[in-house]
Amino acid sequence: MNELATIRQLATSGMEAQAARLRHVSENIANTDTPGYHRKTASFEEVIQAGQQTGKVKIGQVELDRSELTRIFDPGHPLADESGHYDGSNVDLVIEIADAREAQRSYEANLKMFDQASKMSASLLELLRK
Repeated sequence: MNELATIRQLATSGMEAQAARLRHVSENIANTDTPGYHRKTASFEEVIQAGQQTGKVKIGQVELDRSELTRIFDPGHPLADESGHYDGSNVDLVIEIADAREAQRSYEANLKMFDQASKMSASLLELLRK
């Protein structure tokens, strides 16, 4: 029975990490047209407790993508320099949509694992009652 609780904890940590990832993707998409905005990226880290690997994951430190910002020509923009250009963002909507889809599918996979462990626990308890 303890293994099933561990499986639910692992699935929960995966869902929390994917939800955080999706939040960063949402922020990136929302700031696509924000001048000077650098895309946020984050990696996953394994949770270690008492020096032991747990199998759980968490979102790592959020970093800014340091790739070049797009130069946009708009002489009427308040941020435009003397040549009429200003720095846009480095967010690529295609990449963000792909990341969002991957995070969603990973979240759903963890949710299915959580549901299956819960059903197995319920079945085991039902067997023990008989």
